Amino acid sequence: MADLFAALALGDCLDERQAHIENFKCESSVTKGQVVIFNTHTADALPSVSTAGAAAANCLGVALKSGGAGEYIPVLIRGAVKVKSSGAITGGVMIVSGATGVIVTVGANTFDKIIGRAVQTFGDGDDGIAFINCEK
Repeated sequence: MADLFAALALGDCLDERQAHIENFKCESSVTKGQVVIFNTHTADALPSVSTAGAAAANCLGVALKSGGAGEYIPVLIRGAVKVKSSGAITGGVMIVSGATGVIVTVGANTFDKIIGRAVQTFGDGDDGIAFINCEK
């Protein structure tokens, strides 16, 4: 497990001026740097978020802060952010969510669940930069 970009902590955005970031309420505990999904929607409120599972279809982005149930956190919807990988990922390939909010390379039957591209080449468990685009 290597840190491929030591200048940023896990879950930090590379350039917030060029990113799309919105605040969402946590449905359950979320850890900074995890991929999150849309969860419950309440009238007159934005949907809540929770940690994404493997190849989740309803990914929203990456948590930029940790938060407990009911707390609001910033979520990066589009931009470059430091995330954790599961398995080897070649730089430039498309990525999807993996179990427990990590990123993995696109697999069979997951092309409709793409959340972005790996900017660096990751080994299993590495922390590095990925470009996230969940605005689709």
